[in-house]
Amino acid sequence: MTTLASGTDTLTRDALTVLQPGFTGTTAPDWLLRRLGEGLAAVGLFGRNITSPEQLAALTAQLRTERDDVLVAIDEEGGDVTRLEVHTGSSFPGNHALGAVDDTELTREVALELGRRLAACGVNFNWAPSADVNSNPANPVIGVRSFGADPDLVARHTAAYVTGLQSAGVAACTKHFPGHGDTAVDSHLALPRIDAAADVLHARELAPFRAAIAAGTRAVMSAHILVPALDPARPATLSRTVLTDLLRGELGYEGLIVTDGMEMQAISATYGIEHGSVLAIAAGADAICVGGGLADEETVRRLRDALVEAVRSGELPEERLAQAADRVRSLARWTATTHRTGSDAAATDIGLVAARRALDVTRVDPCPPLTEAPFVAVFTPVSNIAVGTETPWGVAAELAQRLPGTETAGFTGDHAGQEALAAAGDRRIVAVLRDEHRHPWMTAALDVLLGSRPDTFVVEMGVPQAPARGALHIATHGAARVCGTAAAEVIAPR
Repeated sequence: MTTLASGTDTLTRDALTVLQPGFTGTTAPDWLLRRLGEGLAAVGLFGRNITSPEQLAALTAQLRTERDDVLVAIDEEGGDVTRLEVHTGSSFPGNHALGAVDDTELTREVALELGRRLAACGVNFNWAPSADVNSNPANPVIGVRSFGADPDLVARHTAAYVTGLQSAGVAACTKHFPGHGDTAVDSHLALPRIDAAADVLHARELAPFRAAIAAGTRAVMSAHILVPALDPARPATLSRTVLTDLLRGELGYEGLIVTDGMEMQAISATYGIEHGSVLAIAAGADAICVGGGLADEETVRRLRDALVEAVRSGELPEERLAQAADRVRSLARWTATTHRTGSDAAATDIGLVAARRALDVTRVDPCPPLTEAPFVAVFTPVSNIAVGTETPWGVAAELAQRLPGTETAGFTGDHAGQEALAAAGDRRIVAVLRDEHRHPWMTAALDVLLGSRPDTFVVEMGVPQAPARGALHIATHGAARVCGTAAAEVIAPR
């Protein structure tokens, strides 16, 4: 292990150790390498840092030349939230598709293969899976990132995912504790509030986390949500009642607690990232995730100094910071020494296999498959920040491979249906949408299309809550690339 720079005192090293910052670029900047030498123990990677598996492997190797036990973390859920394949779409369906199949062995195999690919690139810590029970259909940020709305289903698939991922030697980080599924606000933008009673929370939200802990999850990520039944004053990330009394005390969890991104507005706009980070560590968090939007040396310096000053002023007990840093180092040791399951060539297509099994197809007879190039009308909602706008989705690219000449365009707003009809001309229409139940304009657009062109094929790539309609309706339960491929196989089989 690389020796820490002399002259860096224990307190400062511990303050650096608990940070999980990001950076810009596809190679590690000098400041990041220098901080690794001074005690920084973890780095977070995002889509901006990745162009290919080969480049990612070179980047992680570069990080390990400075600190060989560095935790290299990534937000790779598969499905709609992918960083490894941010520019192409994921080779793995997301949680909602896996929950729709409801085969825990399949979920374990998908997570194992995803873990293998991460490990092959030098990534050893994944901020996944999402264990949120999507009990609120209007949830703007969880949706297909959840295995579903049934707590028992979510619990068993969360456990299977944790087991599969960690079998590949990649630490799982089960999120977002105590559960982000019953929210109508995106915590990237504001502070959500869950007003469920304590008994409901224990039976519904906490069930998947109990299962994850029993499965040995190495990390748990806190949610930036206010849950008055647990703590009426502070959001979960900053609440000792939630992180220490509930998660550690009542649930018996002993692993690493990491915060969700502290730059998110739920924290940064209310407490500020410096004070928020101090409060989070004091509440029982062990690691501060920051860098999704703040990816520079100045952020690392500010957070380090805030933690050091909080200890010196008495606001943060030094032993609490030292305990947090020890948990980070303990996880680093686990990733360096854990046994990894060997590669299985037969599993390389497991993502597509899973996506095919997740399809829910409703046909109106007679409904022959397409044999001529269609027009693909994409009704595009605003993407949440977790998903982002860089990752392509839909079925147009996959249909174009099968039916050359396929054209596509995106539509949104009150006149989307009329505009799509005009653009399609006399070509067969494939309408692609995401979460129709959350977007009245989308329902209106589909009404217009089907009123004029009842032979339209409909592909719902979000949570399928709206009634199935169209000559052919396919619910993919997610918008990963493999979900589009699976739908295209049904629309235009070869």
